Amino acid sequence: VMLMTASPWVGAAAITSSLAALGPFGMLGGIATLGVLAFISRALTKFGFEKVFSAVLVRLKEDGKTCGEIQEEIDRYPISKELKRKLEEDIKKFCEEENHAQ
Repeated sequence: VMLMTASPWVGAAAITSSLAALGPFGMLGGIATLGVLAFISRALTKFGFEKVFSAVLVRLKEDGKTCGEIQEEIDRYPISKELKRKLEEDIKKFCEEENHAQ
C-alpha cells in the first residue's frame, strides 16, 4: 500500500515504479533494499537499539576507527539532535570503558 501511495501511477505500474525508485538497480534493487531494511528492523526489534549500536561501535574500533572519527561520522548523519546526543553519550561511555580496559 505504501508503495502505491508513493507513486503517481496506479496498480502494478505504481508498485514497479516505486520499487525502481527505491533501489540502485531498478526494481530488483528496490526489492533488495526492502529486504535489507526488513533485516535491519528485525535485528533492532530483536536485540534492541543499544545492543546493535554497541556491536557497531566494537566493529568500527576493530576496523581501526578512533572515537573522534566515529563521532565525526555521526555528526554528519541526517538524524535528530536527540538521537545524536544519545549516540554521543554512548560513544563517550564506550571510549571511557575501552581506555580503562587498556
